[in-house]
Amino acid sequence: MNMDLKKKVTVAGAGSWGTALAMVLADNGHDVKLWGNNAVQIEEINQTHKNKKYLPGVELPVNIVGFTDLAEALEGVDTVILAVPTKAIREVVQKINKDANQPVTVVHVSKGIEPDSLLRISEIIEQERNEEKISDIVVLSGPSHAEEVVLRHPTTVTVSSKNMEAAAKVQDLFINQNFRVYTNPDLIGVEIGGALKNIIALAAGIIDGLGYGDNAKAALMTRGLAEIARLGTVMGANPLTFSGLTGIGDLIVTCTSVHSRNWRAGNMLGKGYTLEQALDAMGMVVEGVRTTKAGYQLAEKYNVKMPITVALYKVLFEHKDVQAAVDSLMSRDKKSEMEDLVDILHSAK
Repeated sequence: MNMDLKKKVTVAGAGSWGTALAMVLADNGHDVKLWGNNAVQIEEINQTHKNKKYLPGVELPVNIVGFTDLAEALEGVDTVILAVPTKAIREVVQKINKDANQPVTVVHVSKGIEPDSLLRISEIIEQERNEEKISDIVVLSGPSHAEEVVLRHPTTVTVSSKNMEAAAKVQDLFINQNFRVYTNPDLIGVEIGGALKNIIALAAGIIDGLGYGDNAKAALMTRGLAEIARLGTVMGANPLTFSGLTGIGDLIVTCTSVHSRNWRAGNMLGKGYTLEQALDAMGMVVEGVRTTKAGYQLAEKYNVKMPITVALYKVLFEHKDVQAAVDSLMSRDKKSEMEDLVDILHSAK
């Protein structure tokens, strides 16, 4: 690549998605510092160029170097990819405030909403950031499984920010022949779509676990997208965003793939596992669980009808039987499908 375009970039979070994005950046010729707090894992990355726990069988490029010291990982970089679970966002942003030695653009790639505060991830970062250390906040989202990105299969994502010049720079940082990056100025819509589709993916896994077929899943995904769009537009999103990559695109890939943590957890619930058993078996963060709580709270706050979210909340947090939850959805009062479209369009005015 053109040496003038070569950058030093830190990826904070050495899980599957952080490592996959580190590979995209490395493929583009950038020097990538991959930070994690597990010393054994980081040593494995540096010594063997493998991250076996999260991406078994994948050879990492030599221009990815692991760090356990965030201050050291931040030296000389102006862009930080924040690839940690939603519940860890505040802590890591506070570390960046403390350890960054020059202003950085933070690119968050997690998909969630904080329960109780009901903040989107960019809002959490905004609330915590020291503006002298974090200059801009960008979100990268879209239909993208780490397991396919590392195989360099064609993938498309979206970047958004309050500062679209910063988003365009992130687009340039990542884009290549395998990883296509679009821009979208609708920050609210991009984050809401990316977060709430995890709720529907959990429900899709339950549908499959119960042994239902394509009819049921198609109905769930379609009605789920309506819920996402209803809430998103009330919160200020552009309804067209939910027809794009971070809406229907992300919904399709997360509801239909065995790579999806949320689908896999839901599938176990449908087969009779308890939530605790499913999460223990996963061994990784399932963002949809926390997001279901936040989605339920948002539905109440904005007085938006979200029957799938409510049913899933009752399964996860009130121990309602999954079969009874499905039955309750199918026995709701009859209505016209067009009512949803009218509601969404009215909210967007």
